[in-house]
Amino acid sequence: MTEATAIPGKSRAESLVTAARVEYTVFLAATGVIGLHVADDSFFQPEAGTAAADHLVSGLVPLAVLALTAWLYPRLRAGARGAIALLLGAFGIVAGIEGAYSLAKGNASGDDFTGLLAIPAGAVLLGLGATTLWRSRRGGSRARRYLRRTLVAVCAIAAVLFVVGPASLSYVFTHVARGFVPAPELGAPYEEVSFTTSDGLELQGWYVPSKNRAAVIAFPGRRGPQRPARMLARHGYGVLLFDRRGEGESEGDPNIFGWHGERDLRAAVAYLQSRSDVDDDRIGGIGLSVGGEMMLEAAAESDGLEAVVSEGAGIRSLREAVAIPDTRPRIEGILEQAVMTPSVALFSNSMPPPGLDDLVSRIAPRPVFFIYAVPGQGGEAELTQTFYDAAREPKAIWRVPGSGHTGGIEAQPAEYEERVVGFFDRALLNGR
Repeated sequence: MTEATAIPGKSRAESLVTAARVEYTVFLAATGVIGLHVADDSFFQPEAGTAAADHLVSGLVPLAVLALTAWLYPRLRAGARGAIALLLGAFGIVAGIEGAYSLAKGNASGDDFTGLLAIPAGAVLLGLGATTLWRSRRGGSRARRYLRRTLVAVCAIAAVLFVVGPASLSYVFTHVARGFVPAPELGAPYEEVSFTTSDGLELQGWYVPSKNRAAVIAFPGRRGPQRPARMLARHGYGVLLFDRRGEGESEGDPNIFGWHGERDLRAAVAYLQSRSDVDDDRIGGIGLSVGGEMMLEAAAESDGLEAVVSEGAGIRSLREAVAIPDTRPRIEGILEQAVMTPSVALFSNSMPPPGLDDLVSRIAPRPVFFIYAVPGQGGEAELTQTFYDAAREPKAIWRVPGSGHTGGIEAQPAEYEERVVGFFDRALLNGR
């Protein structure tokens, strides 16, 4: 081999080595930024009312995965490297959504800023992954290249639909919640109140004082339940609305499915029991959507709630998905929750709660009223009848004509008021 022919070969080898080093450097830098946000969010600047010890699983597991991929990356083939970069890129963008949401609401602070950095880091990884995969497809016959691209596309779509999508949503569901308090439209004078949960979180809310010695918790949050709250206040009921943990001005980590949020409702009941305008045995609750699910659990596991209205309760974990009686919705729910439930458990540092179909029978002899819409949302159309069948008397159920999810009061306002207020009147006022 002559010198003239050796130099180009050597130059090509050096170019490949340099390209590999640049690729790895970019990968390390981007994953490092994402890892910084995970550590910041979990350990350095956790949510108010929580500590680093509360986030050991949700913090250490992602950091371990990032460290493992950083070690494996240069040892893998181009196709595997590209797939890993794409997956971590998607995670980086999802991890930064909390910071982007806070910035849009004008209250970015703490770990939100490292979260904002995770978004461009994720975008860099997506670009790196796409480039690496494209380069790995060169070579071979045209038919083989197209077949390979088709298989990769099909696998990618399946991964996004059944794995990446649910897992990413789980991160959002356990890190992002309404970060502001809406304007109060309660139709009656109210007080700013606060109370503390059994695990030490301070929750903030509003309370309309009672005129009939009875009070109802309208849940969750201080936005969605305002119209039912106005309705109940017109009939003399005290009404308590509050930000659940991780939402609005309340401390704690958010969880859109409300896992173990019954502790918030127990604290709310204890607050109402401490008030001079409310009798201890005249406290009820009305829960919308996830609030209905949490209300059922709280009533089943403690006796402070004397009557419960649950509107729009549905799937909150794999247990409810399995309980759906219809085949097609059941299969769809199981496929989604098979990934989402363990992902929520990971990112929320908690185990899934008991199945609602097992809990509702414990509410009796206190009355429970189920309200639902068809088709509704999150399995409510299929599951409400299941919950009703599992509950013991006294119980009632109402399918609201023309209603959407938790839209009964808008679809049938007069009948909604008659049914719901009548339910609480019978349970909390009659004969007392």
